[in-house]
Amino acid sequence: MKIGVLGGGQLAQMIARAGLPMGLEFVFLDPASDACAGRYGHLVVADWKAAVDDPVLAACDRITCDFENVPAATLEALGRKVPVRPGPRAFEAAQDRLGEKELLASIGVPLPPHAAVSTRPDLLAAVERIGLPAVLKTRRLGYDGKGQRVLRDVEDLEPAWAALGGHELILEGFVDYQHECAITVVRAASGELRFYPLSWTVHDEGILSLAIAPAPVSSALEQSARSHVQALVEVLDYVGCLTLELFVKDGELLANEFAPRVHNSAHWTIEGSRTSQFENHLRALCDWPLGETGPRGHSLMINWIGSLPRVDRLLSVPGLALHDYGKAARPGRKLGHATLSAESVSELRRSADAVKPLLDPQTASLLSTEMAGLV
Repeated sequence: MKIGVLGGGQLAQMIARAGLPMGLEFVFLDPASDACAGRYGHLVVADWKAAVDDPVLAACDRITCDFENVPAATLEALGRKVPVRPGPRAFEAAQDRLGEKELLASIGVPLPPHAAVSTRPDLLAAVERIGLPAVLKTRRLGYDGKGQRVLRDVEDLEPAWAALGGHELILEGFVDYQHECAITVVRAASGELRFYPLSWTVHDEGILSLAIAPAPVSSALEQSARSHVQALVEVLDYVGCLTLELFVKDGELLANEFAPRVHNSAHWTIEGSRTSQFENHLRALCDWPLGETGPRGHSLMINWIGSLPRVDRLLSVPGLALHDYGKAARPGRKLGHATLSAESVSELRRSADAVKPLLDPQTASLLSTEMAGLV
């Protein structure tokens, strides 16, 4: 079976690495000729519009994406030739923050207050209603902290409008959360569901820095997260893996956003789960039985942003698995990740202590805080 993937980044790369041992072949379409997934299959260098008429993609058995901003219209056109999973509706909803919020609200998922903003009077009215602090975001194409400004007082409004005012925007109430978390689910076309454990996530300047799984939360909070993400994939008739990002505030969950694809917060599943998110995504696409999603122990995932430590030093850390994406280094770019796996929390702490000297001071400080709270 041949799988077409729109996008050729590290997510496509890890999808292929999971699928090749199962006998799958891969075609990637990406605008960049150096897309890092290219070594694992046939790379078509083209923009998204070209995907509709590309004969190599048309010859695939299934099509999926490693990037949520592939135009929904492109996926609809492709879907008339080849099954596209997940379907265009999920991408359409995720590509517009306002539409995303409206969908989540319609199925009863709790959200921070929000309002659409198209003009300066809209912004003033939204601030009046929601209050400050708040976050002003572009409705489209924002990710990893891009396309947004935190408004803490009225003096922040004019600079934020100058930076973002050329776009359709959304104002969201600032959530003074105790923590962030994410839950990943895989759903088959038959409706079968498998949930991965909730992961504790830590962001630095809008980019995921750390993920710990299973998250140290009550069974009630875990079940609440499962209920929210189940309602979402069922209303979308979703096929594949989806991740819902959440805030924990005063013991309750508020939804932040969802990603209709495999997700950075669940990279730990490669070593830390009985079946990785990447393998299960492919199983769902191909109508194969879903794999077990239970954890093998305790996992800590660390993202490498902008630069990678020396490989020999990383591999000296007990229980560490390194994933170098083979991408050229530049500030703010995800170059790889490492997962620490252990049978117990105490063993995970020892491995975390061993990796700390290899981290930048900010990430090391975040890691110390998170491990201190792990029980």
